[in-house]
Amino acid sequence: MSTRVSHSGIVDSISNGCVRVRIQQTSSCAACHVASHCNAADSKEKVVDVYDVSNINSLKPGDIVVVYTSGKMASRALLMGFGIPFLILVSVLTGVLWFTGNEGASAIAALFALGLYYLVLYFCRDCIKQNISFHIDYSNQLKQ
Repeated sequence: MSTRVSHSGIVDSISNGCVRVRIQQTSSCAACHVASHCNAADSKEKVVDVYDVSNINSLKPGDIVVVYTSGKMASRALLMGFGIPFLILVSVLTGVLWFTGNEGASAIAALFALGLYYLVLYFCRDCIKQNISFHIDYSNQLKQ
């Protein structure tokens, strides 16, 4: 995928090499084909942390910028957030049900497996942050 997933936003703060950008939900989110899976489409406002900004000194709080990621990164994030947990849930649920025949035990085991998966994601958040990242498009930078 060579497409970009982008949202316009306002620089909220800059500290320790991290630019926090408030993304405003617009009506264009409704037309996006991944809007139903995108966290930015869930609410009116989200804050995105953008690391590894090359020209951080040119940004100030209140600047309007466009944050983006590649379609490949967006797909990877969707897979980690929705695809893998679904596979874990279904496989553990059916596996434990097949071995034990107990629906309650299989449901509890599936939920426990999901909890473990999200715990692993939480402890690997720094690694994930390096692999799935947002960037700032300077060519569209405007002043408020």
